[in-house]
Amino acid sequence: MTRRPATGDASGRTVHVDAHLHTVASYDGHTTPDELVSRAAELGLDAIVVTDHDTVEGARVAASLAEDLLVVVGCEVSTADGHLLAIGVDAAPEPGQPLAETARAVRARGGVAVVPHPFQRSRHGAGRAAIAGVDGVEVYNAHTLTNIRNRQAARFAAAESYPAFGGSDAHRVDGIGRAATAVDLPPDTPLTTDALLAAMRAGRTAAVHRRPSRSRYLTKVVENATRKTLALL
Repeated sequence: MTRRPATGDASGRTVHVDAHLHTVASYDGHTTPDELVSRAAELGLDAIVVTDHDTVEGARVAASLAEDLLVVVGCEVSTADGHLLAIGVDAAPEPGQPLAETARAVRARGGVAVVPHPFQRSRHGAGRAAIAGVDGVEVYNAHTLTNIRNRQAARFAAAESYPAFGGSDAHRVDGIGRAATAVDLPPDTPLTTDALLAAMRAGRTAAVHRRPSRSRYLTKVVENATRKTLALL
């Protein structure tokens, strides 16, 4: 992974957080919480956010297993307008509500609301008109082949002054850490969930990444297509 400084005070500490990860608690996840925590620690990540689909159960298990790694509880909410990452919440927000309303609920609970893979409609990415009242936009999602939507997301975030986030969106062990969010903490600030969330809200973030292999991307595409076909039978 190519690392670069985030956007905050250079005298502070920059930590690297994979802010979009799934476990077997997601309907399409293949990684156990133990595997997730172990692999993230091996990679040298400072923290991870577990964001299973509409549940925090996998995240809670991962947090209970972690020792030398900060695990932030979160989830990927299925809003009426597309997916939304709820980072730092103790319960999954109700799915099916408008994205902006869900974002307000997340923030009211002390969490951070981030739009993942925007504009990717085949993956439930939110459209431009629906994105409002959030704390950031995922400008690099590692589950990509052409990178077109990531570039579009980066342009949108810059134009609308939304902080930039990166996440691997890993559903398997080999995808963990392929993208992350570099977060600048103020000087002499220990890495805690509260400190991390505060820095995210303040926009002290940047996306860092490395591109996935074509074969891994195509494998995921085939899995998604098969799952959708079986659901219709």
